[in-house]
Amino acid sequence: MSSKVPLPAGTTLGKSFEYGLDVNLGTEAVPVWQPVRRISGFQPSPTPTTQDAQTYDDLGAANSDVTGWSIALAFNVQVNRAITTGLYLPEIEAILARTKPTAKGEAAVLDVRWYHKPESGAPNPTDAGRGFTTVSYSRQNTGPNGEIEVLSVSLTGKGTYDEIANPFAGWAVTAPVISGVSAASPAVNPAGTGKQVTITGLNLTGATAVTIKAIAVTSFAVVSSTTIIAVLPTDTAGTVPVVVTTPAGVSAAVNYTRAA
Repeated sequence: MSSKVPLPAGTTLGKSFEYGLDVNLGTEAVPVWQPVRRISGFQPSPTPTTQDAQTYDDLGAANSDVTGWSIALAFNVQVNRAITTGLYLPEIEAILARTKPTAKGEAAVLDVRWYHKPESGAPNPTDAGRGFTTVSYSRQNTGPNGEIEVLSVSLTGKGTYDEIANPFAGWAVTAPVISGVSAASPAVNPAGTGKQVTITGLNLTGATAVTIKAIAVTSFAVVSSTTIIAVLPTDTAGTVPVVVTTPAGVSAAVNYTRAA
């Protein structure tokens, strides 16, 4: 006869790798969430701020009130780079940019979110947060044997952090891919007139943001998983990169030439 206390039916043990972390490549108002790929050792540490509330009634025992919460996040990440440009993945570039000598004030702040990301089953709907952080890092593998390049990253919260709805949409959801961008009507769009463009590709359902030349598109419609209609933001003529963001990730940029 087993001495173990039975668990409710339909439960499962959590696993250490069931967590996700995204960095915001956009703005606070129009975020462009990029998952941090190839992470391990993720450790979120909520930390209370307390004030002494001791009185004679405590008979000498400690008594503190919690007046606020901050967050600290630590993780390791493998460093992948493009062979042609030498640049690291965009999330790594965003992390490192906050540690440059010129990164002061708001330029040193990284907007991040973290969330439960289970191997199977539904994610915990309330195990997710978002906060502003500063960044420090160090190289983990420094030996002569050609180990995988890994950074040990620490994120220190600035002020409090927010509880958010868990954004994890499931493992079956894949990142968006743009195959082409074309003028919707007319065939040639004058610059700065707010004309429409048609974005075609794959996995576009649930798009949360579209940017053109890093300018957030304020009006767009997801027609299907393969088509988005977007209104060009006001700008000058020229070749501009178009990027789509969904809960599953950020597309690679595809260029579109705006007419004069």
